[in-house]
Amino acid sequence: MHLVHSPSKNQSSRLINIIVTSCSVCLLYLLVSIFLAGSSKIVPTYSPSGDIYAPTSLEHIVFGIASSKKSWPKRKEYVRLWWKPLQMRGCVFIESPQPDDDDKNVSRKDSASLPPVCISQDTSKFRYTCKNGLRSAIRVARVVSETVALNHSDVRWYVFGDDDTVFFPENLVKTLSKYDHGLWYYIGTQSESLLQNRAFGFRMAFGGAGFAISYPLARVLAKVFDSCIERYPHLYGSDSRIYSCLAELGVGLTHEPGFHQVDIRGDMFGLLAAHPVTPLVSLHHLDHMRPIFPNMTTTEAITHLFEAANVDSHRILQQTICYDKWFSWTISVSWGYAVQIFPNHMFLPDVLHVQETFWKWKNGNVPGGVYMFNTRELHPDPCRRPTIFFLDTISSNWDGINSIYKKLFVNCSNDMGSPRKLQEIRVFSHKLDLLAKRLQAPRRHCCDVLGSSTSEVMEVGIRECEEEELIHMR
Repeated sequence: MHLVHSPSKNQSSRLINIIVTSCSVCLLYLLVSIFLAGSSKIVPTYSPSGDIYAPTSLEHIVFGIASSKKSWPKRKEYVRLWWKPLQMRGCVFIESPQPDDDDKNVSRKDSASLPPVCISQDTSKFRYTCKNGLRSAIRVARVVSETVALNHSDVRWYVFGDDDTVFFPENLVKTLSKYDHGLWYYIGTQSESLLQNRAFGFRMAFGGAGFAISYPLARVLAKVFDSCIERYPHLYGSDSRIYSCLAELGVGLTHEPGFHQVDIRGDMFGLLAAHPVTPLVSLHHLDHMRPIFPNMTTTEAITHLFEAANVDSHRILQQTICYDKWFSWTISVSWGYAVQIFPNHMFLPDVLHVQETFWKWKNGNVPGGVYMFNTRELHPDPCRRPTIFFLDTISSNWDGINSIYKKLFVNCSNDMGSPRKLQEIRVFSHKLDLLAKRLQAPRRHCCDVLGSSTSEVMEVGIRECEEEELIHMR
């Protein structure tokens, strides 16, 4: 008989321990891997297609533009200035089909450079009881839900505006990129007029300035919108209805000062020349304002501003202030737009005040000349006002950006020792790249009067301020 030797108890115990340990290590590794994967990526609760981790771009935005058959033929030239057909999606909403355009060349031009036109749905079932308003406010308000109903894919933001709202696309994207598009956001701005805000709401985004609603919030809003606006037949405008329904959802306005309603009339210069330290996102009411550059039409003037924005979009209108200690001049550069030279020393906070080159939005005895920012009156004597130089040309190369500003002629012959002897300002800068930290904690740049300046030409260099540098007369 042959005996079979079985392993000893110690050997069996060691084998079992090895197996248990190995299984435990594998299980621990699996749990740690799942935890790390979950902590490094946020799984969205919405389901647009595409790469959800890519930086926000124009392709992630869908536009809803409110227009009408009467206004669209003229206002479409404003939209053409900023619309990028190969990158943008959205629709212009009008109340009914337009007659077929007999000029096929014009039709082809429009289809190649403008958003498609959509016909708004019938709103006759909704009540409208505001005596001083227009019933079309209901149709315009429903642009929000009808834009969502287009069912575009890979959407992060819906942006809404009027047909006379001019957006600066790169700055719009940069501004929205500060926010988590997976959360509920309602982003826009108030009116410049205190009276307008008192009448319609300090917490409402004014529609002409444009506003943005994040994808998940817009989807919910679209579902409840019709049932909500039934409760607000008494309201005046479309933006009041949108705000009211968002308020019912418990969502408040996130204020972004780069959007501009422009509830003023006349000359916008003072407002633009003292722009806040934030990207310029939009301008509105251009039909009610003088052209922003002299000797140009409104469309030509905005096109000229875009020439600078196309070179350095983030820096457009950014105000930089420096001092010429030799003459005690104060120099304010609103990049890409204008340079002002004050013939005296001014404290920096005083320069930041908006000059009242404009007048109130509503005429008559309405006390509308009170604004949501600090203002200062223009001196009644033109010779005591700053000398203004408007953007003439701009160029860029590997070494930086050179923008040239030419003097605005003013019939003022006295004080020839003042900045009025200057004919041209040359401003040197480098392209501004607003990274996330700069957007969240912006800081004004500094500038210097360069030694190569002459009696007729002044050269100014823009740079980042040093850590402890103060902007003041030295």
